[in-house]
Amino acid sequence: MTIDLGYWTPVYGGFLRNVADEEGMAATWESIRDVSVTADRLGFHTTLVPELYLNDRKGVEAPSLEAWSLSAAILAVTSHLRVMTAVRPGFHLPAVLAKTVSTLDSIAPGRVALNVVAAWWAEEARQFGGRFTTHDARYVQAEEFVQVLRGLWERTPFTFQGDYYELEGTIVEPKPAAQPVIFAGGESEAGKESIARFADAYVMHGGTLDEVRANVADINERSLRLHGRPVREIGMPAYVIVRDTEAEAQRELERITAVDPASPGYASFEQFRQNSNLSLELTKREYSVGTRGLRPNLVGTPEQVAERIRAYGDAGISLLLIQSSPLREELERIAEQVFPLVPQSRVPQSQLVAVG
Repeated sequence: MTIDLGYWTPVYGGFLRNVADEEGMAATWESIRDVSVTADRLGFHTTLVPELYLNDRKGVEAPSLEAWSLSAAILAVTSHLRVMTAVRPGFHLPAVLAKTVSTLDSIAPGRVALNVVAAWWAEEARQFGGRFTTHDARYVQAEEFVQVLRGLWERTPFTFQGDYYELEGTIVEPKPAAQPVIFAGGESEAGKESIARFADAYVMHGGTLDEVRANVADINERSLRLHGRPVREIGMPAYVIVRDTEAEAQRELERITAVDPASPGYASFEQFRQNSNLSLELTKREYSVGTRGLRPNLVGTPEQVAERIRAYGDAGISLLLIQSSPLREELERIAEQVFPLVPQSRVPQSQLVAVG
């Protein structure tokens, strides 16, 4: 099985909640531009740009970057990289978002994807005026939001009447050259059933091989029942530590997993845990990097990490979204040392352009 290697754009600066001012990853366009251009040159497949208006890693008073303006800039300075931007329906009008996506596709045809997120952070919604209803209702709204997007990309004019949105003779031109792939994630029964109805692709939190196999089988069974086909792609984030020896990698793991309940990002972690209907109890160690990124255990030598990545490909993951710190330097290391050991669906640019 092939598995494409992508990465998670750190809109909040760094990934580590308990390592302050040591990552060298400022929440600035200059920092993100350097990562984006480097990743594009090296042949990384996709970047996920999370949509967060408050900083959930470094604390709510720390700077963070807005996803959609950032995505436009990333697309403009890259040539190959697909940009998967998160969108939370409670913060957007779907017709406006449809127009935004169409414009981005004109900047970078075929390189735009969406990750529809039902949202989990009540405090952020309060501060920014986002709509934050019950857990299951947020998925109902997300499903209707995607119906509107697809309708506007397919037909002109478009009329729609639903529980959340009403449009009469709406025109969105130009339209994307091809409809962007729509990802979504969730673990509750209501969430997964809704996602199987409206999404093309599924993105889950990090998990063990057994957890991933179960999730892959579950979402594909739902998609086969509803549409007669499995989902198009399945993505998973993972925090990756590659070092020359296993001992060096384990020392880095120990350094980054200190847990301090007084750290600035701990309150947002508690809100995420309380407002998400998760299939397992999060440990405080997993809090250290978020998205359960350490659970896949992609920690070790290049050969060890590549072997684990191949196992996740065999388990059904088709897109790995790497988190690492400092990101630009670690992506260079991964491209040089891990890319040659992992079968991917396209030839990485790192095989065409010298690394470094």
